Amino acid sequence: MIKSIIPIAGFTFFIGLISIIVYLLFPRSYDVLDHRVLEGTQYWHLSTGSRIAYVHLESKSSMNKTPIIYLHGGPGGVISERIVETLRNFTDLGHDVYAYDQIGSGSSHRLEDITEYTLKRHTDDLHAIIDKLGSSQVILLGQSWGSVLASFYVVKHPNRVEKIIMTSPGPIFPIDQNLVSTKAPDSLNFKHPKRSNRDINAEIYSLRDRWIRWYASALGKKWTTDQDVDRFYAHLNNVLNQTAIRDSSIAKQSTAGLGYYTHVMTVRSLRNIKDPRPDMAALDIPILILKGQYDHIPWGYTQEYVELFKNIRIKIIPNTGHFIDLEQPTAYTEEISSFLNAK
Repeated sequence: MIKSIIPIAGFTFFIGLISIIVYLLFPRSYDVLDHRVLEGTQYWHLSTGSRIAYVHLESKSSMNKTPIIYLHGGPGGVISERIVETLRNFTDLGHDVYAYDQIGSGSSHRLEDITEYTLKRHTDDLHAIIDKLGSSQVILLGQSWGSVLASFYVVKHPNRVEKIIMTSPGPIFPIDQNLVSTKAPDSLNFKHPKRSNRDINAEIYSLRDRWIRWYASALGKKWTTDQDVDRFYAHLNNVLNQTAIRDSSIAKQSTAGLGYYTHVMTVRSLRNIKDPRPDMAALDIPILILKGQYDHIPWGYTQEYVELFKNIRIKIIPNTGHFIDLEQPTAYTEEISSFLNAK
């Protein structure tokens, strides 16, 4: 009797193992928008080895003002038609505007060696782009993670940046977790989201998705294709976007152009960096922060920027969440234009 049970148990284990492998190998289907290359897209071939897709919006004025470089969120975000049209407003002020998909996302190149997706690579790419523009200085306009990238870049190359605009900035890394519990002043009437990003990640990530993330982060390898994980990342962001704004009915659908591997690996690289705070405190570059009343980024993370940088001001935009340009485009444009025109 015992001898007959052993083969059955072994067969059951074998079938179970095969089932798990099949589950991990085969991609799931996600109802997300296909990525398409934006009209007017051009490409930079950088000295870093990156092939970067960008859109150039030419100044509509005879004034030759400092060019603006827009840094999208993520890591792993993309440039959208909406943000391109919003950025076009600043060409009326005499600025050329450049918006690009960071390496590993959008229409830019995907790297086979995903361990190359690091903060250093993004910073080096940005520096190579500024060199290509041939301008002694630029203005950096960063959204969320883009603000984090801008702050790290200016620490390394302070003489190349005239001004920085941060909209809904992410935290300074390494993150001070004590800041999560810092309350905003009651006068700001901040609203907290009903669901956190952590809650949504726990809901959306399947066993397969967790395995892919672990395999990339721990081993520095792709378990599956960029197309597969990028579609998952778009699916995840479609849910996250619902809670990132005040009015979920106007949330925009993410596209399959989002870059998952650059997201996972860039975040991993941020865990082991030198603390930039002492260098940030020494800077005297004009900085504007725009933060929405309903932004899900903890107030303490924003307050740290305000307390750290010498020449900084913050403007709270009411009735908007993380994507100010989407919910309050007029306020977004007016506040940034005023800052750009300030001496």
